[in-house]
Amino acid sequence: MSMRGSLHDQNGKRLYLTPIERLRFLSAASTRGTSERLLCQTLAHTGVRISEALSITDESLDFELSALTVESLKKRTRGIYRTIPLPLEFLVDLQRSVLTFTSSKISDRLLWPWCRTTAYYLIKDVMREAEIAGPQASPKGLRHGFAINALSCGVPLNMIQKWMGHSSIEITSLYLNAMGEEERTLAAKMWQDSSSSFEARQLVFPNLS
Repeated sequence: MSMRGSLHDQNGKRLYLTPIERLRFLSAASTRGTSERLLCQTLAHTGVRISEALSITDESLDFELSALTVESLKKRTRGIYRTIPLPLEFLVDLQRSVLTFTSSKISDRLLWPWCRTTAYYLIKDVMREAEIAGPQASPKGLRHGFAINALSCGVPLNMIQKWMGHSSIEITSLYLNAMGEEERTLAAKMWQDSSSSFEARQLVFPNLS
């Protein structure tokens, strides 16, 4: 169970995937069938919720803009959409596959005509294959991991807010609390500088303890 406004549960366990765990998840997903692999990759590359992913049709894809448009389903008002950029090679993969697993109905061509439970257990199964265990091994952990990975790559907070569909920047700023590569690098430098400073003092004051 998570604590409101926190990236950790009530036992202090992480609720987000690290960038390394995301890569392991994607590696495990790459061995799946086409439709399962593409759903896993869509969640990892966009941070959308499962319900939002399952509402995607072929018309949600914009190959000119290299982007995906989804309806933000947690909004109180329906009909609110957001556009999320996608890697070009992934869009090409989607374009190649989209006509092979969409419905034959022109008016309702869902990319994944599955129930939410089916998609949820797919993600959990791929997490197990990737040897990711703990409360972060979930679709929500994947969504959080997308935001944290974007932040660690230098994406501005307001852009992440837009892609995630958050109603306010305060919600998105929660991800600033995650331990990232830059923070670890700064900490390592601090330890190194502290160690060097102590060694220098020992040379000047050999009796310093």
